[in-house]
Amino acid sequence: MIDIPDEVITITDLMVEYKTDSGKTIRAVDGLNLTVRRGEVVGFIGPNGAGKSTSIKVLMGFRKPTRGTVQVMGLPAGHMAGRRRVGFLPEVALYYPFLNARETLRMFAKLREIPRGEREDIIDDLLDKVKLTGRDREPVRGFSKGMLQRVGIAQAIMGEPALLILDEVTSGLDPVARYDVRRILMDFKAKGKTVFFSSHELSEVTMLCDRVILIDEGRVLVEDKLSAMSNAIQRHIVCVDGLLSPPQLPQGVFIHAVSNGQTTFSADSVEAHAALNGLLEEMDVPIQHSFEEPGSLEDFFVHSIGHKVS
Repeated sequence: MIDIPDEVITITDLMVEYKTDSGKTIRAVDGLNLTVRRGEVVGFIGPNGAGKSTSIKVLMGFRKPTRGTVQVMGLPAGHMAGRRRVGFLPEVALYYPFLNARETLRMFAKLREIPRGEREDIIDDLLDKVKLTGRDREPVRGFSKGMLQRVGIAQAIMGEPALLILDEVTSGLDPVARYDVRRILMDFKAKGKTVFFSSHELSEVTMLCDRVILIDEGRVLVEDKLSAMSNAIQRHIVCVDGLLSPPQLPQGVFIHAVSNGQTTFSADSVEAHAALNGLLEEMDVPIQHSFEEPGSLEDFFVHSIGHKVS
């Protein structure tokens, strides 16, 4: 067993390039630098194609970097001693369809070198945690995506790894499944363990993370505490009477809510707020009340990335 270093993930000047079938070179990661410290829960976010999954594949030793260094648990990425301390869930996990959930977890227990006499008790506990007790004798070929993800979470946390690396852990899950996954990760966090996960579900990132790393085009754009990101964006909320739907809103303004005979607008900057006030004045619509509030992580994301199509 290796000691757990203060920096459990270190990525320095990582570049990853690959060639398409047509021979074109694609640079998926371009000079990425990041660190994850012991005991942190870090969200790894960015638009589609930002380089998140490629970076995670390098962390796990599944892809070699074109340039740069990557360490996990103080050892080079892919080193067997380091990987033994890591629980991993890929974005798309595939399982042998004719095995049931219990048989699948037995296979992972064997791969993790868990002693034979301890396996069934550990598997029973994991099935209970992921709410699959009573469904463990069913072939996984009949499982929904949410149930398959529960199997994936069970194998990832098997053996109490010191670090969890999860790629799009809540993608496509229904609210109940997301709640259960969040509960498991919060339990991991409470034990002082480290979690590094990518997600497009920014509400999940907000509820779980100490720190967020936002990347785009293979590079870190922003790396900060969640509270700092939210406070960096002040939303200007404007409420008016009537159910309004102007044909064109100023840039940075959107309809926040329509209820109880009122329309609430949100502006993400002072300039957008001024433009909204001007529009409402032109429409001869009086403002009932307005106020400011910290922006959400989604506001920060859109403000940082823009409205690019990915």
